Amino acid sequence: MTVISTAGLARTFQTKRGPVEAVRGIDLTVREGEILGFLGPNGAGKTTTLRMLTTLLAPTGGTATVAGHDLATDPAGVRRACGYVAQSGGVDPQISVREELVTQGRLYRLTKTQAADRAEELARDLGLTELLDRRCGELSGGQRRRLDIAMALTHRPRVLFLDEPTTGLDPGSRADLWDLIRRLRAEHGTTVFLTTHYLDEADALSDRLVIVDRGVVVAEGTPSALKLEHGGSIDATLQDTFLAITGRSATPADAAPVAV
Repeated sequence: MTVISTAGLARTFQTKRGPVEAVRGIDLTVREGEILGFLGPNGAGKTTTLRMLTTLLAPTGGTATVAGHDLATDPAGVRRACGYVAQSGGVDPQISVREELVTQGRLYRLTKTQAADRAEELARDLGLTELLDRRCGELSGGQRRRLDIAMALTHRPRVLFLDEPTTGLDPGSRADLWDLIRRLRAEHGTTVFLTTHYLDEADALSDRLVIVDRGVVVAEGTPSALKLEHGGSIDATLQDTFLAITGRSATPADAAPVAV
């Protein structure tokens, strides 16, 4: 079953120097329960696409549906169906993990009791129980990312959008988040739409990859299929395959890969 579908999805920004076509027509489908790796060099349009699919940015062209809800005519339905973890989290460093989770629940119109119960449930699922009464500002990078994901899961979304969720994490925290992503799909059937600059991460987690460059899709398929078609061998690295497709690296200079 298709849970995300786009046709000609586009976004043009108006600047003092003229229009900038950040996304020039994205066509893709994502199946329910799939982990999709959405890859591309810097400036390829990845985050702009995610922001459109989560209703944070209005498209200037094309159409899209998320979990059966049309992006243009039913944005509230899209928001109910999806969770979004941005590149930089938005937690309040002065309040506790429990307060942050309960507040998120209340924003989704849960009662006080329901919000408190959901906070406890999310803390158990994401290994945050012992941190519930700690201030968010005292958390490590890996703990903050787990909290970001917990907040995105408050309303039990069908689709989870993750925008570079492991950037800057140490190897142990990164491995923990990989396990969490796999568990969300295995235990809850959650569809995961993942962007990352770490190609080993995309290779390890993704059922299928969509590679974009200059605002359009330039390749898609399973990691093995793309390696065979563009890297020349199923044993090729995804880095070499990516370079063959785009001619550019997926990893910016300030975000060198971390071994896991």
